[in-house]
Amino acid sequence: MNFFYTRKRKNSKFHHQLLMVSVTTVIFIASIMSDLPAQSQVNEINNEIVMELPLSTRGAKIIDAKGRQVLLRGVNWFGMETETHVPHGLWKRNYKEILAQIKTLGYNLIRLPYSVQALLSPKISGIDFSIGSNQELEGKTPIEVMDLIIEEAESQGLLVLLDSHCLSDKRIAELWYEDNFTEADWINTWTMLANRYKNQTNVIGGDLKNEPHGKASWGTDDLATDWRLAAERAGNAILEVNPNWLIVVEGVEKNVPTQKLPNHWHGGNLEGVKRYPVRLSRRNKLVYSPHEYGPGVAEQSWFSDPKFPKDLINRWQIGFHYISSQNLAPIFVGEFGGRKVDTNSKEGIWQNEFVQYIKQKQLSFAYWSLNPNSSDTGGILLDDWQNIDIPKQQLLSQMLPVSFSQVAPVLVEEDTEKIIPSTSASQNSLSSLDRISSSSSQLAVTSDIYANWQTGFCVSFKIMNQGNTKVNNWQITFDMKQAAINNSWNANFKPQGATQYAVTPLEWGRVIDPNQVRDVGFCANKVGLDYQPREVRVKSQR
Repeated sequence: MNFFYTRKRKNSKFHHQLLMVSVTTVIFIASIMSDLPAQSQVNEINNEIVMELPLSTRGAKIIDAKGRQVLLRGVNWFGMETETHVPHGLWKRNYKEILAQIKTLGYNLIRLPYSVQALLSPKISGIDFSIGSNQELEGKTPIEVMDLIIEEAESQGLLVLLDSHCLSDKRIAELWYEDNFTEADWINTWTMLANRYKNQTNVIGGDLKNEPHGKASWGTDDLATDWRLAAERAGNAILEVNPNWLIVVEGVEKNVPTQKLPNHWHGGNLEGVKRYPVRLSRRNKLVYSPHEYGPGVAEQSWFSDPKFPKDLINRWQIGFHYISSQNLAPIFVGEFGGRKVDTNSKEGIWQNEFVQYIKQKQLSFAYWSLNPNSSDTGGILLDDWQNIDIPKQQLLSQMLPVSFSQVAPVLVEEDTEKIIPSTSASQNSLSSLDRISSSSSQLAVTSDIYANWQTGFCVSFKIMNQGNTKVNNWQITFDMKQAAINNSWNANFKPQGATQYAVTPLEWGRVIDPNQVRDVGFCANKVGLDYQPREVRVKSQR
């Protein structure tokens, strides 16, 4: 899906292939734990879980290298498949800041769409370098931008699923070869990527082709249209180069022998899997991926069914979930989304029902989309590319292990300084932040240790201007004893004496307009038990 298409579509490295992730982003199902040997049990350190890569499958589950079930909770960040050849939003924000926000919201995966045309192109656009961000991307080719985004995702503890979304930049083709691209072009692009990211362990696999539809068939044995056979050819070619990747295969729209439902979304018809499964050289690398949308994308007959919304569960079972319920393979919902999340409109009812379904069935997913510029679905971000669509994120958080809530902010008086008292804190957050009331307060600051593992941690500070006038030259200071900063973003973090740090914005981030949020942060190595930032002070001037 993409926002302008026909149909209104829408620095550190992993060591020893261990990914340290928050319990808010990866769930290991306790039911399989009792069957594993002691050394394979969940390793919880400071409420963190160690996931050992690469991933594979067992029955209906995606599992890590130790056999522990993993639930992928992702977002789609599109743009690289369009004329810009880079993910969208970089005209507003730094890519590192966007990745950090994805992580902070509780997601553990990015489905990253691209076009074959983009990866063959030397040029990028759609980045505003005048705002002082994304300087590392200047002069880079699209594939080099992809490299940097993947590397930064790795440093943030995020997985990446590559998605062959389009052949050309203009549209989603019906088949895997069209628009002056051959099947060889498509497969060669995949094998190039599989080889390029062979040692980039956070790249977990490839979604072979986005939304086969129209002429595409399944189980017809027509070499020109049978998507199932093409998926086998591409999947096996990838696994020959990189045997660690998951191979993600979407459905078709129609043209499946003996299909029961008359209509499906593009890519949503997986009815043919039972009789005509995809046959890979490594069976434990196969994942099936439907797409599902509501009437905000297109009106469908089932939304007018008298049984709506009760008829939805039967549709989902016939269309794709029988694959999981019969233990044939895992299901990863590669796209779903919509603007409305209320309980009165048809789209809102549909979306609430589907979120509950994903939660109940413990399915992996990637939401469409992070981007606000998907015309028919909107995004998790609002049009300013900064703030969150709170009702939407609250709905999606039902599928995450913890609910979405806004931390009570620290309010700062203009031209004054307020001190957050140091108190005992959990391993997952900074010292308790109490609301400080003031009639002249203008800034609100929230802080969070959003990633925490045995040897290190990452901290995010969010500064919001709640007033009616712009703020200049804000500053944060804090004390931190037994930790050493190794990476920071969107601000300068400088030591002031033995234990104190001063945080000052980069030139482009000095001004905070009314209702604007600045996101800064750092990652650090632990050098002792007393590593948490304390005595956080904030100061602002007009």
